[in-house]
Amino acid sequence: MIDNLDMSLVDWSRAQFALTAMYHWIFVPLTLGLSFIIAIMETIYVRTGKEEWKTTTKFWMKLFGINFAIGVATGIILEFEFGTNWSNYSWFVGDIFGAPLAIEGIMAFFMETTFIAVMFFGWKKVSKKFHLISTWLVAIGSNLSAYWILVANAWMQQPVGVTFNPETARNEMTNFWDVALSPMAVNKFLHTISSSYVLAAIFVVGVSAWYIMKKRDLAFARKSIIVAAIFGFLTSVYTIFSGDGSARQVASAQPMKFAALEGLYKGQEGAGLIAFGFFSTSESDPENENLKDFTLKLEIPNVLSYMAFLDWDAFVPGVKDLIDGNKKHNILSAEEKIRRGKIAIAKLREFKEAKKSGNKELETTLKNEFTSDAFQKEYFRYFGYGYITNTDQLIPHVPLMFYSFHLMVALGGYFLLFFVYVLYLIIRKKAIEKRWFLRLAIWTIPLAYLASQAGWVVAEVGRQPWVIQDLMPTMAAVSRISTGAVQVTFWLFAVVFTTLLIAEVRIMVKQIGFGPKGKGGNK
Repeated sequence: MIDNLDMSLVDWSRAQFALTAMYHWIFVPLTLGLSFIIAIMETIYVRTGKEEWKTTTKFWMKLFGINFAIGVATGIILEFEFGTNWSNYSWFVGDIFGAPLAIEGIMAFFMETTFIAVMFFGWKKVSKKFHLISTWLVAIGSNLSAYWILVANAWMQQPVGVTFNPETARNEMTNFWDVALSPMAVNKFLHTISSSYVLAAIFVVGVSAWYIMKKRDLAFARKSIIVAAIFGFLTSVYTIFSGDGSARQVASAQPMKFAALEGLYKGQEGAGLIAFGFFSTSESDPENENLKDFTLKLEIPNVLSYMAFLDWDAFVPGVKDLIDGNKKHNILSAEEKIRRGKIAIAKLREFKEAKKSGNKELETTLKNEFTSDAFQKEYFRYFGYGYITNTDQLIPHVPLMFYSFHLMVALGGYFLLFFVYVLYLIIRKKAIEKRWFLRLAIWTIPLAYLASQAGWVVAEVGRQPWVIQDLMPTMAAVSRISTGAVQVTFWLFAVVFTTLLIAEVRIMVKQIGFGPKGKGGNK
């Protein structure tokens, strides 16, 4: 249990992990997307033999390398935090979390780092085709790394393919493919990488637009924009479709998160989708100030029901349905889930005490009861609720979720229109004439990062209080260490990560200033 737990320890541990993850996520999307853009550019070079494509490829490759190095540094720290700050979680998940990360390191990361050396230093040492293969393998390896990491993350969002062993108090994998190919993992991966490709394409278009504004390296900039615009348009379209699939997965596996995304407090049949809305800053639910009323909203009838269940009239549970229960739609109340969770925890403790006392007969009886299908279905599936002391803890921050989700969706729509217009300018050969658009392209770069971070907030903050959905809340997962130690490392990491970010931006800006020719460019 979590007796005498200092809740500030939980808050600071969460803050430290969020800090590390958000800084890490600044670098990852650009790495994932830029790797494929570089591979496409080099493919054009090998097929055409034109040296300007080689110059273009090598320029973006330098920016990729700078970003990749910083991303690896923050990623290593992120993985260590599972052991230092979340040791109870690391024990509870058993081999479920370790296996995908091990595969990521052995299969994907090793492949990526092996061929990245050839990609950067093998231009004059290997053939064109072998170098091209190496570049593609770096791109594939970086995206495979993302896949296995997201498999581990998806399992936290929807645990599948495992059984809980009361002997060790750990989860054990029973079906590797259920974990590796779960619908949650597949949808999460596809949406994450496609959105990363969009960010990288916007980055390339924005930087290229700067060159056109400065009337520098115009041939290079035009070629870069053509590749990035086509790549960005295709991936923008796919990001929208993959996001639709992800929304249905969330509605099924994490209904509280889904309700918070739309600010849906009371469940409805034929629920409407709120296109945009604003919460009141003063009025709120008398029982929970987190549930604020809308002062303004535009709702599209029935769309939310269809988005969640592909049925225009389907019932979508709201926050209050999930807290108070809804007998008509067979939704248990949070209090009932907490009661069942406490029974599961008590049964596990009783089994441990019987085992410790050496009472073999009672130990066997309790183990059989605990592992029976009936007990697992009726009680253990709510194991994590046994740690909850207040049902309000089960509700994520609704305004933060609503605004983050709608900002992400709105920017996603804008990016699609952005790429459509870029392609229009390319076809009409008017890119240089539209200086206002070139400025817009540059300022779209930070918007892409904003949308990416908003997506992270939706995915991770939205599932609170769960580290593992329904099985382990954050308060049960945290390491029992000094709160002061976490505070010190939080600020230390904040300084280090900020310094790394500033350093990366300065190096990138300096490299962009040098241009593809390395001497300030030409016209």
